[in-house]
Amino acid sequence: MATAFLFPGQGSQAVGMGKALDEAFPEAHAVFQDVDAALGQDLSELMFEGPEDELTLTANAQPALMAVSLAATKALAGRGITVANHADYLAGHSLGEYSALAAGGAFDIATAAKLLRTRGEAMQTAVPVGEGAMAAILNLDLAAVEEIAAKAAEGDVCEAANDNAPGQVVISGAKAAVERAIELAKEAGARRAIMLPVSAPFHCALMAPAADAMRGALGQATIHAPAKPVVANVVATAISEPDAIRVRLVEQVTGRVRWRESIEWLAANGVDTFVEIGAGKALSGMVKRMVDGATVLNVATPEDVERVAEHLTRA
Repeated sequence: MATAFLFPGQGSQAVGMGKALDEAFPEAHAVFQDVDAALGQDLSELMFEGPEDELTLTANAQPALMAVSLAATKALAGRGITVANHADYLAGHSLGEYSALAAGGAFDIATAAKLLRTRGEAMQTAVPVGEGAMAAILNLDLAAVEEIAAKAAEGDVCEAANDNAPGQVVISGAKAAVERAIELAKEAGARRAIMLPVSAPFHCALMAPAADAMRGALGQATIHAPAKPVVANVVATAISEPDAIRVRLVEQVTGRVRWRESIEWLAANGVDTFVEIGAGKALSGMVKRMVDGATVLNVATPEDVERVAEHLTRA
């Protein structure tokens, strides 16, 4: 059977993340130093000490989450667990796709940090604060949510942005349209339909200016074929070719995160062990719901590094 390394997206950030890794592993400390140097900012101090409102800013949260994921990946490598030898596939949720690519060597840590800073700033400025929104719709399938979003749009943008798991879909678009969709979802029997505390409407057509910015940034970035195939969010299949990676990362800014299909693709291709590397356990929870009998591991703390390294060494 096979193993996939997974990398979390925005929303998993928390003050203090990565601090224990930084203190326990020289390899992790080096990652945080590299990210700080690339951005010309003491981002690691913001991650370790806060304040939370600054950390949650999209332009900070995106490179910060990547830094924690890469620090944990390097700590694992220091214990003999590498992408090249222990993963069959890589995948990341939204910005986590950049973490996955960096973990696989498609681009270096400094390049990943700069790309995510550009991505975060571009996504934040694409839509004036207060004009866009996102909402989570629970207990309705994707087709039902797509129908609701289309009905709620009324000439505005309202789209299914994240298909995370069965009965867990996130919509994105103009605030008024998203509010209409919430009411329609409740009428349709959604268990919950709630606004998300985000600063912009990610993964919808309103992000077109950000996609343009990333097309330019990715066009200038050096990208290599990763050590292992990376499942791209927008196509839910694995890719390795650098030009394809560029195209898919641009499409991802406005395109749907097809996470449910990505996990289904991995399971269909023999993956039975999923290792979530980085802050939080959101992806692990989704995998447990979708893949019966899967082994699901998390790497966020020094204790996790030791435990997972021992497990994968034995496997």
